[in-house]
Amino acid sequence: MNRLLIFITILLIGTGTLMYGDADRIAYVQKAVAATATDVTSALRIHPPSSLRAVDIPRKNGGEFAVRARINNFAAPMVVDTGATSVVLSYETAKAMGLPLELLDYDVELETAKGRTRAARLTLDRIAVGTVVERSVPALVVPRGHSKTNLLGMSFLDRLESWEVRADRLTIRGYP
Repeated sequence: MNRLLIFITILLIGTGTLMYGDADRIAYVQKAVAATATDVTSALRIHPPSSLRAVDIPRKNGGEFAVRARINNFAAPMVVDTGATSVVLSYETAKAMGLPLELLDYDVELETAKGRTRAARLTLDRIAVGTVVERSVPALVVPRGHSKTNLLGMSFLDRLESWEVRADRLTIRGYP
């Protein structure tokens, strides 16, 4: 935005200079306008429109918002869960992703649908839901058999610019 204002200011100064006809100033302003125009164009290319950073997720028949996320480039089904403090992966998903499960410490007490258990902390390099991508996302892995469902919890949702539910649609928006 600041670059755009600078561009407009230089353009206005250039217009005034052209009216007075000073050749040195005209050349200077032409160079400045060309350089600023290139900067503005580059800046606009870097930031995609906000619609490209938004994903609409329809509600499923069971009432949940289910997505196919890419976790470290591994496609995994997940259910959006605002009641989950963290992203939670099932043991089976973590194993299929090739995570080093034998190196994990199951030292986090956790309440699941199947009762109390201990989970292991880890950080996922990348989670992508459509065009919304977050990096270095804290997550938990639950022991084998404690969950068949992967949860897209608040450790992902809190990083977003916004998320909202309207009727039967959840919209998530990532930062530029």
